[in-house]
Formats: sequence, structure tokens, C-alpha cells
Amino acid sequence: MTRTLTPIPLTSTNFAPYGDVVEARGAAKSINYGQTERYHNLAAIDVAKNNGQTLVNIFRSTPLATPIKIEIMERHPLSSQMFMPLSDNPYLVVVAPKGDFDESKVQAFLANSNQGVNYHAGTWHHYSLALGEVSDFLVIDRGGDGDNCDEVRLEEPPLITFRV
Repeated sequence: MTRTLTPIPLTSTNFAPYGDVVEARGAAKSINYGQTERYHNLAAIDVAKNNGQTLVNIFRSTPLATPIKIEIMERHPLSSQMFMPLSDNPYLVVVAPKGDFDESKVQAFLANSNQGVNYHAGTWHHYSLALGEVSDFLVIDRGGDGDNCDEVRLEEPPLITFRV
């Protein structure tokens, strides 16, 4: 029997086991002579292991047909990985806890276009899941020594059903 996942809203509280939600929240500091509000230190970027360096990238993601079948998950054991949407489209975030991969613990979140995510090092996640149309994401991750991407193929891929 195919398992069905229904995404839940992305909030900093329900996403905390997997990483950080990057969005303008909390108290802002006024800078630039009152012309800018600064929301400070929103994600714990972690790239230092094995002489790592910070990479800044843009990923262009093409939506998959719905319902979305989750067949592959990946993790980055040496670093965090942050995705910030540059397009005005919602997107899906699919994760599972760190450690040995457990298909039964795959969780889906529906993210707004004003919310980014920063996956903690070792958190299992699906690659970018744009919704509606091709979408760009600013991605901050790690370059450097060592293999920093593990993948698993799911034995019983769940289907994601949702309404945007």
C-alpha cells in the first residue's frame, strides 16, 4: 500500500528537529538611518568540517507532476544546506530525521515564498520541490574536502497530495 503524505505548514517550531526556518520574524533592528529593518542571525550555517568553504548558488527547480512521488532522499553529513526562494511561489520541503534513514519518518511541509529552510548537517531531505512553475532558490552550502552527499532510494515511495 502506498503511503500518502499531506504537507503541514512550515513553522520554526515544527521544523526545529530538521533545521532552521529562514524568514523575517522576531524583533528587527533598524539600520541604514532607519531605511532598513535587519532580521539577524536567522540560520546556523555550518560548513567548516574538512576545510569546507561557503558556496553561494542559485538552483532553478522545475515542478514535478502531481501527486509527487518521493523516491530519493539525500543528506549532507559535513554541513548544513540553506534554500531561500527567489520566486514568488510556494514550495514543498520533505525531510526525515538525522541518523539511519527511516522511511516511516518522512515528513512534508508546505513553505511560503517568504520562507527559506536551512537543513542541519545530516538531515535527510528531498531536493528542491517547486510548485506551480519553475522557481529559483538561493542556496548556501559547502564546498571542500570529503564526500558531502549521501542518497537513499525509498523502497515504498510515498505520494504527496496537497492543495496550494
